[in-house]
Amino acid sequence: MALGRGSAMAVLVVFVLVVLSSEWADAATYTVGDRGGWTFNVAGWPKGKTFRAGDTLVFNYGSAAHNVVAVNKVGYQKCSTTPGNARVYQTGNDKIRLAKGQNFFICNFPGHCQSGMKVAITAV
Repeated sequence: MALGRGSAMAVLVVFVLVVLSSEWADAATYTVGDRGGWTFNVAGWPKGKTFRAGDTLVFNYGSAAHNVVAVNKVGYQKCSTTPGNARVYQTGNDKIRLAKGQNFFICNFPGHCQSGMKVAITAV
């Protein structure tokens, strides 16, 4: 009887791994701003796209001139990283996995967010 339980457990483990790998395989990768990359006036870039939790956004930019900051909705609306616990990316080739729900990103170099260097993504 113990062998039967062990076999059932093995089948369950394989099933869980197959389900998880199929979710990962379905994840898409998007380059923010397409060929133009992470730059000014990209706020409209998500229009017409469907994003899912687990998808990856790639932010390509010159790291001496820009960065990417993951902020909350208020930070997005006000172009602010206050209270200061926002995650800052600055490699110039940042890959960020989307969480389910709303995801907000800005450049916090002076004036950049205000000039449209921000993007809001809703992942289902």
